[in-house]
Amino acid sequence: MSPVFPMLTVLTMFYYICLRRRARTATRGEMMNSHRTIESNSRTSPLHAEVVQYAKEVVDFSSHYGSENSMSYTMWNLAGVPNVFPSSGDFTQTAVFRTYGTWWDQCPSASLPFKRTPPNFQSQDYVELTFEQQVYPTAVHVLETYHPGAVIRILACSANPYSPIPPAEVRWEILWSERPTKVNASQARQFKPCIKQINFPTNLIRLEVNSSLLDYYTELDAVVLHGTKDKPVLSLKTSLIDMNDLEDDDYEEKDGCGMDSLNKKFSSTALREGPNNGYFDKLPYELIQLILNHLTLPDLCRLAQTCKLLNQHCCDPLQYIHLNLQPYWAKLSDTSLEFLQARCTLVQWLNLSWTGNRGFISVAGFSRFLKDLNLSSCDKLPPQAFNHIAKLCGLRRLVLYRTKIEQTALLSILNFCSELQHLSLGSCVMIEDYDVIASMIGAKCKKLRTLDLWRCKNITENGIAELASGCPLLEELDLGWCPTLQSSTGCFARLARQLPNLQKLFLTANRSVCDTDIEELACNCTRLRQLDILGTRMVSPASLRKLLESCKDLCLLDVSFCSQIDNRAVLELNVSFPNVFIKKSFTQ
Repeated sequence: MSPVFPMLTVLTMFYYICLRRRARTATRGEMMNSHRTIESNSRTSPLHAEVVQYAKEVVDFSSHYGSENSMSYTMWNLAGVPNVFPSSGDFTQTAVFRTYGTWWDQCPSASLPFKRTPPNFQSQDYVELTFEQQVYPTAVHVLETYHPGAVIRILACSANPYSPIPPAEVRWEILWSERPTKVNASQARQFKPCIKQINFPTNLIRLEVNSSLLDYYTELDAVVLHGTKDKPVLSLKTSLIDMNDLEDDDYEEKDGCGMDSLNKKFSSTALREGPNNGYFDKLPYELIQLILNHLTLPDLCRLAQTCKLLNQHCCDPLQYIHLNLQPYWAKLSDTSLEFLQARCTLVQWLNLSWTGNRGFISVAGFSRFLKDLNLSSCDKLPPQAFNHIAKLCGLRRLVLYRTKIEQTALLSILNFCSELQHLSLGSCVMIEDYDVIASMIGAKCKKLRTLDLWRCKNITENGIAELASGCPLLEELDLGWCPTLQSSTGCFARLARQLPNLQKLFLTANRSVCDTDIEELACNCTRLRQLDILGTRMVSPASLRKLLESCKDLCLLDVSFCSQIDNRAVLELNVSFPNVFIKKSFTQ
């Protein structure tokens, strides 16, 4: 036989493997040029009537800039027809997430990144939308009206939120995904990514966003779902590509990455005798642990099934000191936590964000861990669930943003969790009296370094006085949109004098902030790095210059809608202090 034939066979097999690998790992919205013809041919035929519908309801989301009791800058603006599009600019009738840029990663409250986070999971926020009719999606259009480019992933769910019968299985499928990219224009656009076809109808769509590359808040106006009632007929070639179009680290993967398979693999103890490990088992135990520390959680589960040696290493509690379960929100349940619990005896950091909103985690399920607990936007957890947190006396970080925690449960937590260093209570609408909460924080949480009180509607100068005197180590304080605070009471000046370690101070939309407050900050808070005084009418360029001269580390100054700070003043400050990002926006 000619030696050329085996070589051609090997090259053919290698090409086939590479093609399959590319189909599995290619970004879903990208789709290689060679696949574009296939994709266009797989579109539904004109015989199938296309249904075009706007979102009926916003059912879940991770954050928004607006108040829980308002419509301005809230996710609820995504329901229905456009309010603003095709106009561009900053409008209150749009949906706005709470953060943008990298400023929030540079704050004292920012936690260290989790080592085991899958590289393809870069989502920072999400919003879920329901539609009237279930369809097989052919297109999803997002109407972006200000600083577009934040959307990085679009998913569809097999469950019908309006069905009276709970589904036996809930499946999420990625329609499109892309890594964060920089969009250099801030004007409105209709974002129309090329989505993948799926084999089930849906009326529940999820957008995931990453705003780290944006210069300001992204604003979304509406979402349009295009689809057909009948299942589209795919060509054989397209079907093969779709079946293999599975990302290695996706949390919805069917053959090993899902949390259902993690449950089985963690619980599996019957490992067969394997072959000799060669020289690998001669490596020091610590070196093997260091190597495995780079694996994601699904990969760690897979590796545990290979041999007894690696099973021992993969189940070592030292591998689970930092545990990030957020990327697996679609599959996580009490069963998952049960199998993980034996390996989490040393866990210190735990991220359960986005995971508890469908009832798969019970009241006791999330209270087994300690040190770091992030329940951000788990607003479907019942109030009684939070009573268990008080048992976690060693907590260092607690994030309760947009939860239904009640005042009694929070007071109990503050009383017993005296080791808290980071606390987020933003938009906790069930708390009746924030002055009482502030008094308890000042009395019990002496080690507190960061505190988020975003949109606390009733905190007064009395609560601020308790905080300032009881928590001298505070480095970060967010009092944005707290309308009951007035500069005339001296509360902001008191903060400046008693909290010299402040690095971040947000007084967003407090129109009473004045030159006296800014000058007190300049005199006492020289370590200040981020200051937001958006919306004040009583701060002059002269006081800002004093602040910038005194606070050498200042890198973010938001003076948007400050009536005394015009374009000329901003330009002059930019020339004198080029290292400071000065944000200035004007009213429509």
